[in-house]
Amino acid sequence: MMFNLKNTLLVASLCPFLISSSWAKNGVESIYLNGKIYTAKDHTPLQQAIAVSDEGTILKVGNNADIRKLADADTKIVDLQQKVLMPGLIDTHIHALISGVESVMATMEEGEISVPAVVEKLKTTQKDGTAVYGDVLVLNGLSSEYWELEDQLSAVFNHNEWKNQPIALVGSDHHTAWANQAMLKKAGVDKKFVRQLAAEDQQNIRHNQKFEPTGFLVDSGWDVVSGKIPSVPHDLMYKGSKKAVQELNQLGITAWLDIASNASPLQGIFNIKNTENTIGVIPMYKELSEKGELTARVSGLHIINSKSTAQVLDTLEVINNQYKNIENFNLIGMKVFADGILEYPAQSAALIGQYSNSKKNGQLLFDPPVFKTLVDEADKRNMLVHIHAIGDRAVHESLNAIEYARAKRQSHVAHTITHLQLVDPKDYDRFKQNDVIASMQLAWAYEDGFNKTLVKPYISQASYQGMYPAGSLVKHGATLAGASDAPVSTPNPFIAMSIGMTRIAEDGDYLNKKEAIDRETAFKAYTVNAAQALGREKEIGTLEVGKKADMIVLDRDIFTVSPEQLAETKVVWTIFNGKKVYQQ
Repeated sequence: MMFNLKNTLLVASLCPFLISSSWAKNGVESIYLNGKIYTAKDHTPLQQAIAVSDEGTILKVGNNADIRKLADADTKIVDLQQKVLMPGLIDTHIHALISGVESVMATMEEGEISVPAVVEKLKTTQKDGTAVYGDVLVLNGLSSEYWELEDQLSAVFNHNEWKNQPIALVGSDHHTAWANQAMLKKAGVDKKFVRQLAAEDQQNIRHNQKFEPTGFLVDSGWDVVSGKIPSVPHDLMYKGSKKAVQELNQLGITAWLDIASNASPLQGIFNIKNTENTIGVIPMYKELSEKGELTARVSGLHIINSKSTAQVLDTLEVINNQYKNIENFNLIGMKVFADGILEYPAQSAALIGQYSNSKKNGQLLFDPPVFKTLVDEADKRNMLVHIHAIGDRAVHESLNAIEYARAKRQSHVAHTITHLQLVDPKDYDRFKQNDVIASMQLAWAYEDGFNKTLVKPYISQASYQGMYPAGSLVKHGATLAGASDAPVSTPNPFIAMSIGMTRIAEDGDYLNKKEAIDRETAFKAYTVNAAQALGREKEIGTLEVGKKADMIVLDRDIFTVSPEQLAETKVVWTIFNGKKVYQQ
């Protein structure tokens, strides 16, 4: 779900004004004076001023006097009035366009977990059309807590007015869902279908002793059912995608890693079949770019089947060549699932130990020897590998694969492991040793009711306390990059920074304060470090000569406010390529 910000500051607080000069035009589009300019460069104090060229690059950063000398008669001069100006923020794990599309679709709001509330929402959105896709009703955004009410869902949506209406209720985690019997029938999921599946896929379609499916689906199970939902129409895709770019700009985000560019809304991605036609939202990025509406730098990844061999890279390169030379968008690699999620009842994250209730250790989705070969070949081709790893075993095996490639060559491709909910302490050092970026959703790093009820009872106390070990990874030399996984959680970087620094949020309790990070680490996670994760460190991430003038101006002094106040930071201006693309 995308988050709207309230316009709480007067635009007039930052009014640019022109000055007269007899100098000849020298290519200085604008200068910004009297600011607190954070460059994100190591060992660099705050600066006063910055100059931007008419080509949208940074000409100089320094003091007011030196920068003012660069202005000519056509230069726009902006008085920052001591406000903070910093690099545009970067998200290293987001489903950006899909977030926007889902925001204009039927979505369950956060709040009380209630089946009657689902019924009411479904009726309302069926009437207004936002839940209707052909003959299927789809409602997004359900908390995993709903899956404990499966009997109630079944009692309502498999009878009476809903009995013959295919319905899919999609989890907010995008790993789980529930479908009524009419939807299961439409997808061909019955006891015969379940019985013939391999054991690892059987467990992703909950069923009784007779192999009759109950409706609860995980990962590959959701793939089967979602494949029978009609596609989202183009006009809705465009509306939502445009909205996504605008709202991310509003949050100060000027670049991101779209980790599933070849995926489409409402379609499962865990058993994806990668062909030259598996292009998802890539054409939409092209359309936005051609219309001048892609006001962000986007590095896109292909999501690939976890069982893929190195041959899949040939297919990806065909698509990359077809969609090259798109302004502000390029395809740089692939995303792979190492495992699923930790929460009950799915418990599909791969653990070194066991879940206390099932005595199982989750599901590692790739075959380690095959995956090593795949990562090695991708590295050889300078293709970035971005790995979803929740459980400690998934993290360990992912590191093994990257280590295998690093032993053969030092390509310096920014391979990344994301989520990192559980990491074996023995693996902390291996991130730095193997030049692996830790892409973390810091907004998740606290104890909420969700973790208390769906995670804590089922893993060891040591594992629970060690969740999201950002502080330990940084202490062991890892490069930490900020990420949201929107629409799973808020894309607002300042909320994530605040939680990363405190390990608590308004709706929860502390989660191991020792894993907190400091302010500077939080800022770099969303700037210079994140630029590396996108393969764009030579053009963005810091404010220095020759780099793109992607910058934001903020409503408060983020260096002195409390972490709680940092979470409430609003963006006054977002500047992309030297031009203002958002103004509060």
